[in-house]
Amino acid sequence: MTSDPSRPPARPAPLLRVVRGDPAPEETAALAAAAAARSRAARASDGASAPQPPSGWRDRAHLLGAPRAPGPGAWRAAYRPR
Repeated sequence: MTSDPSRPPARPAPLLRVVRGDPAPEETAALAAAAAARSRAARASDGASAPQPPSGWRDRAHLLGAPRAPGPGAWRAAYRPR
């Protein structure tokens, strides 16, 4: 491959372009950071991440146990922790 010295190399299209106004460098940096964060969030929500297990705070497995049997002392056992 030979390169033509009369033609400048092609530059990629800019990701962000200011259409109107003269933003400060801080404003441009904030816009670029917001665009990057949104792009990362979109890639993460594409299903690439594994589903999160249910929270232990919402787990009701401790409520499942042996049913309470009526009998002597049952009223006392009902309030004892297992």
